[in-house]
Amino acid sequence: MWKKRTIAMLALIQAGLLLLVGRLAQLQLIDTESFANHNLIAESVAQRTQELMIDDGRGSFVDRNGKPLTKRYVPSLVLFPFLNTMKWPIEQVARITGVAEEEIRRQLERANGPFVLEQDGEPLALSANQMKQLNDLRIPGVFAVNKQYALETVYAPHVLGFTRPDRDLLRARYPKRPLPPQAEAGIQGLEKAFDEFLLAEGETKLLYHVDAEGRPLFGLDVKYSDPGNPFYPVTVQTTLDRDIQQEMERIVDRYGLKKGGLVLLDIDTNSVLALVSRPDMDPRDPYKNRGAENQMVLPQIPGSIFKTVIAAAALDEGLASFRTTFDCSKKIDGTTRDEEHDYGTLDLADSFAVSCNNAFATLGKELIRHDLDAFEMYAEKLGLYPTAGWEGAVYHEEHFRQFPEERKGTIWHDRRDKRVPLAVAQTAIGQKDVRVSPLGVANMMATIARGGEALKVRAVDQVLYKNGTTLFSFPSEPVTDKGPLAPETAAQLQQLLRGVVTKEDGTGRRFRSLPYAVAGKSGTAETGKTDGGGELINKWFAGYFPADRPKYALAVVELDRPSGRAVTNDVFAAAVEALYAYDKNEQT
Repeated sequence: MWKKRTIAMLALIQAGLLLLVGRLAQLQLIDTESFANHNLIAESVAQRTQELMIDDGRGSFVDRNGKPLTKRYVPSLVLFPFLNTMKWPIEQVARITGVAEEEIRRQLERANGPFVLEQDGEPLALSANQMKQLNDLRIPGVFAVNKQYALETVYAPHVLGFTRPDRDLLRARYPKRPLPPQAEAGIQGLEKAFDEFLLAEGETKLLYHVDAEGRPLFGLDVKYSDPGNPFYPVTVQTTLDRDIQQEMERIVDRYGLKKGGLVLLDIDTNSVLALVSRPDMDPRDPYKNRGAENQMVLPQIPGSIFKTVIAAAALDEGLASFRTTFDCSKKIDGTTRDEEHDYGTLDLADSFAVSCNNAFATLGKELIRHDLDAFEMYAEKLGLYPTAGWEGAVYHEEHFRQFPEERKGTIWHDRRDKRVPLAVAQTAIGQKDVRVSPLGVANMMATIARGGEALKVRAVDQVLYKNGTTLFSFPSEPVTDKGPLAPETAAQLQQLLRGVVTKEDGTGRRFRSLPYAVAGKSGTAETGKTDGGGELINKWFAGYFPADRPKYALAVVELDRPSGRAVTNDVFAAAVEALYAYDKNEQT
């Protein structure tokens, strides 16, 4: 009996040993790079490695003048803590950098890994000559490098978007592409749109191996780890102007615009110079208070802004002229007296200037009788609808979009409404189902200012290789294949938009005193929402300036504002004044 028990016990021990050997083989020979979703080799190396990242490898963004928007590179001095255990020419480093020996020693003593030498609490910025002198010393553990730093100021967060570590998302997007461990995925904005261009091939870092006490394990050699690709990471050159973007953000916040924002376009290139959306986005928690939503590319109720489309269609189709008159004492049904806005009989120019509802309701009904698709056709010709952002073929992707969050606008939810006079009248004044984005509204103003040619709006001009050559450039593209607006019609619209400001009763008359002559259109849209019993409105002003030689197109909107005085006009006026001052400064 005891022999059987002994044999059974030995068999169990032998089986246990075999299991242990098998487990060790799995850990050390078979699944070393994928055990329980861990790379054991990499983690083992990491345990005995100290490193300093020089560049995370992801591409970056700059503005139209080459100013950084996401990260900057500072010529920095990197020191390794093993310098404390050896004799090295610290006096020469102190002389070249201008940092006292005692301060260098103090920073070394408190370091538990490689670090950047600081002066007055900031990374010491070296000159090109200082970098050469320091690297020529060839001191182990002393390196002058161009180190990457995140910018303290967050520029245009709703345009640029944000990234986050998400291995599952990256594997789903790029199943066949090798990815470095620290790679991040673009989640929104240009970071998302250009993710495939920007994705890191690998980090650039300085590293060395240490023992359990932090001493060099294989001598004093420090390894410089670099993907070694002369073309990557790339730089995305946006059309933004960093200084103008900052000033527009300050203006929006100065006047307390809580929801809404502005879009500023360069008319010549039809590109975004500045875009501000509120509520603002918290970089640490982008989705807090719905701050990640870019209100400027989402469809909004435009109100009287849409009358510009009706005017364009009526003039272009020959259904109205500047001599055509309207009964502006009536509401949009054409019979009920409008006690609040009784303007009497007005011609087209005056009707547009005071934003007479019945005039455009009347024109809208005539247009639909003339052509059922007139509203959407002219909204498209003006670059307002259905989208305005750049979309086109980029390598293997046929429908690459620079504004991935942009949503299509609407004019009719139900085509049967085109047969209902009241529905047509409501649509003609920008109510009912009409929804267009502020980006589209700004594009409409740029189209008119340019003489009728509608182009897609760009936020990126080109993608540059690391060596500065062009990887891809984004050409100007027409919005529609329906052809441009007739130049004569565009000229008439320019007169109408200018009259909104110059005429005594024009809704934009407060802008007459601005340093740049403004042409534009106001809009007040009923949203159907209430707050504390009061109705909420969308308040718009959109236009271009200088009126005689257009340079800028600007759309400002305050969304879901309680009835009463909105800040839209204040923001628009301040923006025009700021741009005038900016241009004057550029000329000196």
